[in-house]
Amino acid sequence: MFYDYLIVGAGFFGSVFARLATDDGKKCLVIDKRNHIAGNCYTESIENINVHVYGPHIFHTNDKNIWNFVNRFAEFNNFILSPKSKSKDKLYSLPFNMNTFYEIWNTKTPEEAKQKIEEQKFKGIPSNLEEQALSLVGKDVYEILIKDYTTKQWGKLPKELPPFIIKRLPVRFTYDNNYFNDRYQGIPVGGYTKLFENILKDIEVVLNVDYLKNKNYYNNIAKYVVYTGCIDEFFNYEFGKLDYRSLEFKTEILETKNYQGCAIMNYNDVNIPWTRIVEHKHFEKCDSEKTVITKEYPKKYEIGSTPYYPINDEKNNSIYKKYKEKTKTYSNIIFGGRLAEYKYYDMHMVIASAMTKYKNHISGNIEKEL
Repeated sequence: MFYDYLIVGAGFFGSVFARLATDDGKKCLVIDKRNHIAGNCYTESIENINVHVYGPHIFHTNDKNIWNFVNRFAEFNNFILSPKSKSKDKLYSLPFNMNTFYEIWNTKTPEEAKQKIEEQKFKGIPSNLEEQALSLVGKDVYEILIKDYTTKQWGKLPKELPPFIIKRLPVRFTYDNNYFNDRYQGIPVGGYTKLFENILKDIEVVLNVDYLKNKNYYNNIAKYVVYTGCIDEFFNYEFGKLDYRSLEFKTEILETKNYQGCAIMNYNDVNIPWTRIVEHKHFEKCDSEKTVITKEYPKKYEIGSTPYYPINDEKNNSIYKKYKEKTKTYSNIIFGGRLAEYKYYDMHMVIASAMTKYKNHISGNIEKEL
């Protein structure tokens, strides 16, 4: 069979693109080298709890059109992320807000908290992540809640990392533990896999196939290819390998109803190897006699492991630009998503990107800027 679109990857970008094209009467084939749909958003039921297999995903957006789109395929609950952070056996509120400042300094008003930060902050132009953090929240918050956690997460000292990584760090002078400011927030009832099943309903999907191992065949069964995989791998690492930070997840079933009292608990101390523990039942307020937790361990990315966070430093961005330029020579291939664009996207941003690229493609305004 000949298709209008061969879509490589059943994550958000590929699935949304396939849905939009199918709704317009186009014939699509979606393939994925994994044995499941939904990409890193994949959830599976363990002890009747929807477990976020590749780390927690909380949907949030201010865009009503995107919110309406995802609500076509699932009902969303009213989950609000309010994580806690553990440092030297004490608990602190996240994101950084008046609750956090009270826990650290016993300050009670915004003026008191601002004065504390002003006394401790870095005053120059930040040249690395450490100086950026110090300029935003001062020494105490940095030492307690940022320094060690960042070192574990990235495998480098904060002073060795670029400042932009933490530039948009939320700092609020209100008593508000809502991690996101977005108007629309929640988790799809029944898990993300169910959401993706509905997005891909009536669309042909084939799993356990590797597009790059049979590229010529797949390129010849469709008019256009939508590629959402690693861009350096697509070009056989011609300009070098792009760096990522990867993760390892260790999931346990515990014989208790409630292990930590919240969905996400960060662990800052360097002597604890994991960065956070996720207790999945809190995402959907699941009533179960047992609970399922996942410990998250950052690790160095190697070919064959799963890439999670692009390392957008000067060296890697320079390599990516060369790949990006080469994509312009492929008039029948659309590159999109986190891996193909070497960019960290939240879920709503991936959906917006897929919508834009599809719209541009059908209008003939093929987007050259990835």
